[in-house]
Amino acid sequence: MSPADDAHSPDARTPSLTDRTIEAVRESIRNGTLVPGELYSVYRLAEELGVSRSPVRDALLRLAETGMVAFERNRGFRVILPGARELTEIFAVRLALEVPAAERAAARASDSDRSALHAEHSAMQAAVLAGDEGAFMLHDQRLHGLLLELAGNARSTRIIQNLRDATRLVGASTIKRSRSLDEVYREHRPILDAIDDGDPVAAGAAMRRHLESTGRLLLREASGGQDASLWDELITPASGEGNR
Repeated sequence: MSPADDAHSPDARTPSLTDRTIEAVRESIRNGTLVPGELYSVYRLAEELGVSRSPVRDALLRLAETGMVAFERNRGFRVILPGARELTEIFAVRLALEVPAAERAAARASDSDRSALHAEHSAMQAAVLAGDEGAFMLHDQRLHGLLLELAGNARSTRIIQNLRDATRLVGASTIKRSRSLDEVYREHRPILDAIDDGDPVAAGAAMRRHLESTGRLLLREASGGQDASLWDELITPASGEGNR
């Protein structure tokens, strides 16, 4: 794991170096270099990344805000495996951010925007045919990222990226256990159709159905089917209020 090669450039500013460090840490979590539950040293991580401790601390503090890591005073930090309640809270945040983002995308998308969305969706289909889950999840994340960017909120995009990485720690993808790549691919079609039609209401409803399907499956798998009531407790009332 390593930040960009220009990390030590005199022109590199702390925020951009922190962002690169965050991405390096997230990638290490994705590929299993950093394992949930293990205690890690901030100093050792900085040494391995070849950067000072300051951007590493900043990066970990930002990841701690999303619940991906937790500090232990004077000891280091641990990668956190989300429980059933944390998973439900993650999807509550995703619903709060991504449903209105899909609505705004439907209202704002240009022809080039729609082409970019369809390109990612086509790449997802190609990954389905190839049986390549890694490529599929990459293009899935890019498609969701494009929708958030169309909504004009860069902070939301970063938040969702971190939350998606957190869900991966619990087996994140429901693919191959509860549904197929093709089923997930097809769940995105109504979202893009609504954006093509310039229909914000339909786009938001389609995004809600997609996220609720994914969230409920993940919660069921994480809890062994015991904590399904959490969804109704934390999400369903808010969903109902939003539809009044």
